[in-house]
Amino acid sequence: MNKRHIRALAVFGIAVVALTGARGSGGGGCDNHSSSSSSSSSGGSGSSNHDNDDNGTSGGSVSGGSGSANQALRDITIDKCAYDAATKNLTARITIKNDGVLDYDYDVTLKFKGASAVSATATTTDIAVAADASKSVDMTAPYTGTGDGSEYTKCEVTRASRS
Repeated sequence: MNKRHIRALAVFGIAVVALTGARGSGGGGCDNHSSSSSSSSSGGSGSSNHDNDDNGTSGGSVSGGSGSANQALRDITIDKCAYDAATKNLTARITIKNDGVLDYDYDVTLKFKGASAVSATATTTDIAVAADASKSVDMTAPYTGTGDGSEYTKCEVTRASRS
């Protein structure tokens, strides 16, 4: 093979890796109406919404992009976002799916938001998730309003890290 053929093959190989292997993998979506892996390719924005019918609270999103620093965000989906009248708390259930080969501890910050509501924050730390496993966690924030919680219309994971 001459140098021109070798160079062409090298350029082709780099292009293939850049187009297929550089995006990474992981779930970043929150669509609870689909399989767990169908929303993992979110076009690089890493954000997706879903609706819930628990006490009128709906929507959820996970921020993050395609960079490796945002892998923890892409490992999280929001399964439920609601107001619990019995405990007078805003509640969310998240699932962390660790597709990697190493065990990780996750720290997650979630905000409950609405157009006319003051955002409320829930934080949880040291959620141990084994390699190639998933774990669901409930997160809560106190409801400080006087109504039925309907002013909170969505949940959003605003920060996540893994170590």
